[in-house]
Amino acid sequence: MQKTIEVKNLTKKYKTKKAVDHLSFSVLEGEILGLLGPNGSGKSTTINCILSLLHFDEGKITIFGKEMKPNAYTIKKEIGVVFQEVAVFDELTVIDNIDYFCGLYIKDKKIRKDYVMDAIKLVGLEEFTKYYPKQLSGGLLRRLNIACGISHKPKLIFFDEPTVAVDPQSRNNILDGIKTLREEGATIIYTTHYMEEVEQLCDRIIILDKGKVIASGTIDELKALSSIEEKISVEGIVLEKERIEEIRKWEYVEAVRYENSILVVTYKKGKNNLTDLMDYFREKKIEYNKIFSERPTLNDVFLELTGKELRDSYA
Repeated sequence: MQKTIEVKNLTKKYKTKKAVDHLSFSVLEGEILGLLGPNGSGKSTTINCILSLLHFDEGKITIFGKEMKPNAYTIKKEIGVVFQEVAVFDELTVIDNIDYFCGLYIKDKKIRKDYVMDAIKLVGLEEFTKYYPKQLSGGLLRRLNIACGISHKPKLIFFDEPTVAVDPQSRNNILDGIKTLREEGATIIYTTHYMEEVEQLCDRIIILDKGKVIASGTIDELKALSSIEEKISVEGIVLEKERIEEIRKWEYVEAVRYENSILVVTYKKGKNNLTDLMDYFREKKIEYNKIFSERPTLNDVFLELTGKELRDSYA
């Protein structure tokens, strides 16, 4: 499979601080790559460098096998960008907004008309073509933003937090649309803080921290990096402190968290953890409403790799 993007030794400094530190990775043709990281990890700086919106200090970026530069217009016309901030014209209707952005790339009016209608159908805005942005809900407005960014049928698309603060129906519509774009041959870079979306969409994931790749691979490969083997959650349980401390001292127990009548026990390994915990509750006559076991989620892996402390955002 060919590489759509190749980043080699990318370095970007802000005064004395390295936002991106000798970063190298590639994006394969036709895949959805999840680019993840905590605030300040360098995601935005990396994307802006790839798009030649930022000058960088070292490194080389190639897209479609050609070096990306600020004046590389033949490359840029094949790229679509959907930023987190909605950027449409309030004085234009839905269809006129999409037509305007499509017209920046597609001059043939007949082709452009077909492309605009394809974008409208993709995001489910058929009933709203004559509406103005101020008449749309937050979810519909984000769908319009996406339609404007992909209406010219780009080969490479960047999505930055496209589902922030939208209703569940719009979120499902957006995610289904992104899958359709991939099925039609687009290569996609997807950034988000919603790990369930990453698990649903992405073929491969790169996790950045402090401007470097700290982990990459498929979802299963990343989960294999976790020190957690099993997580057991118990709901509707009342526990005394001494019982919690007893459980914390058990073999293979990695951590114990108890709040709002919910107990979460994570294990490093072990085969009969659920049975042992239930037997303990039965022996101590401890009642609970619900108990279930699960493998570590991508969110668990992400927090384990990047830490749980809050971050300030600079890149």
